[in-house]
Amino acid sequence: MTDLYKLTISEAAKKLKTGEITSLDLTQSCLDRIAEVEPKIQAFITICNQSAISQAKESDRRRTENKPLSDLDGVPFAAKDLFCTKGVLTTAASKILNDFVPDFESTVTKKLLDAGCVLLGKTNLDQFAMGSSTETSAYKTTKNPWDLARVPGGSSGGSAAAVAADECIFSLGTDTGGSIRQPASLCSVVGLKPTYGRVSRYGVIAMASSLDTIGPITKTVEDAAIVMNVIAGIDDKDSTTLPNKTPNYKKSLAGDISGLKIGVPKEFFGQGMNSEVEKIVQSAIDFYRRNGAEIVEVSLPHVKYALSVYYIIMPAEVASNLARFDGIRYGYSKIKNQKSAIKNLEDVYISSRTEGFGDEAKRRIILGNYVLSSGYYDAYYKKAQQVRTLVKKDFEKAFEKVDILITPVSPTAAFKIGEKTDDPMQMYLSDIHTVPINPAGVPAISIPAGFTLDNLPVGIQIIGPHLAEESIFKVANAFQQATDFHQRKPKI
Repeated sequence: MTDLYKLTISEAAKKLKTGEITSLDLTQSCLDRIAEVEPKIQAFITICNQSAISQAKESDRRRTENKPLSDLDGVPFAAKDLFCTKGVLTTAASKILNDFVPDFESTVTKKLLDAGCVLLGKTNLDQFAMGSSTETSAYKTTKNPWDLARVPGGSSGGSAAAVAADECIFSLGTDTGGSIRQPASLCSVVGLKPTYGRVSRYGVIAMASSLDTIGPITKTVEDAAIVMNVIAGIDDKDSTTLPNKTPNYKKSLAGDISGLKIGVPKEFFGQGMNSEVEKIVQSAIDFYRRNGAEIVEVSLPHVKYALSVYYIIMPAEVASNLARFDGIRYGYSKIKNQKSAIKNLEDVYISSRTEGFGDEAKRRIILGNYVLSSGYYDAYYKKAQQVRTLVKKDFEKAFEKVDILITPVSPTAAFKIGEKTDDPMQMYLSDIHTVPINPAGVPAISIPAGFTLDNLPVGIQIIGPHLAEESIFKVANAFQQATDFHQRKPKI
């Protein structure tokens, strides 16, 4: 059974439980798949061959003793290289952390490891999660499995590409302005951004703390629900996690969608939208209409300001969070490399950060310090926070009228590598449909919805009210049960 890497979480868990396969079989199949396609895809920064095999053997031992840690015991996964993993290199795809090996584990990876999951490796990303194409990584450019000349999206491009290429059974990503959903759409996989505070951020290298969210990237909606059952919940190490009881998300998959009110925000359609993408999204909306849902046009009048708000608040928080990377305690340091050139403490900061950070990180640090500076704080940062509240209220008002919102994920399918690297504004506009969700703090999922004439994937975004992941799963699963887009595989 050499193609076990094709299994979903649900399928793998059942086969492991019945003894039809072992975790070692499954893990080795994924590692063999990585060895086969990784030279083309470049999804991983670090591959944990030896430790993965060891973890798989331990899982099999527990199974033979009839003491599995959970239904997921023995299922292999990959984590975006933003998650601190004890004893495993964690770089954030930046040279400034090129030798950082944490001595602690992030809450989410610990929960998965405690459930018996096997860590295959750490996936590539845009440096410090800053980007929409995984091209700002200091180490490599990940390719889209559907077209190796195109980007997989970002910043969780490595995580999405790894799942799409069957290099792992599932992966973890982070989403600050669309970094799970946009690559999920571009790679034809499922990507969930949960409600802010639903999943702990402890041990995940921070980009913009009031926007960062942790979520799964999977092959099916069912798999996303299964992972959420493990990773969601309150955490004493993260004061922003919510005290609300975590439901059994898998039970929310079934259910009739007839009578459901689905809102279609008019601001998400129009100028800048690729015609093929719009046609695919409208086709998905028609599916829900045919199956008894009531389709209602709604308006989110302040959402047009969301991208501007995001690119003020996010850089401000980036400047604050990245201040800790100073070349002294950990990571890249000019002191270690060229002591003679260092005259004072300022030299340490300037030289280490200049050489350690990439262009995009520097751009956002400079912008963030500018909007927080004296004389500009009120004009930019304070004003952006006020408009953020208006965006949030738009969503709250919309959800008084409808149960769910459906929108495009990205205005286009995957673009070519290098196409937007010299035009930051065009790159930022790639997230125009995903960014508004993060300031609002609501949950959203991207699911495969079709393909362009060039066989490039397109996803739809399903958005729910605060803590309405169950509703999102039900609506998304109904579409997936009636279509086969998620079952189609790229020819690598």
